[in-house]
Amino acid sequence: MAEEESFKITDRRRRDAAADPAPPPPHPEPAEPPSAPSPASTPPPAAAPESPGPDLSNLFVMFASSALIALGEAPDPMSGERGVDLAQAREAVDILLLLRAKTEGNRSEQESQLLEEMLYDLQMRYVRAAKGGG
Repeated sequence: MAEEESFKITDRRRRDAAADPAPPPPHPEPAEPPSAPSPASTPPPAAAPESPGPDLSNLFVMFASSALIALGEAPDPMSGERGVDLAQAREAVDILLLLRAKTEGNRSEQESQLLEEMLYDLQMRYVRAAKGGG
């Protein structure tokens, strides 16, 4: 019987929408959003940390990857070839240094540790590449 009632309600909405669209949509919608966001708002925060999304760590990794490619440490994803471009590598490291300065006090401990380790490693690789030690 519940299925018949929901079917009748759906059927009535179609008829009401043709005759008078204003009353049916506001009535069900206000009732659903207050009850729906409460349960729905609880699971997304739990799911958000588990699912990878845009965050500072991903941004740091993106620039570090660019620097590694420019240093010839990783193949270019487009061509598959390795090549050294010290100017591009230096620019990627400079951007990471800028991000370190601009995000000071707004990073988590994990993000700060990741950034510091990446910067140290990239700077050492840059010095080796600049000296010709590849």
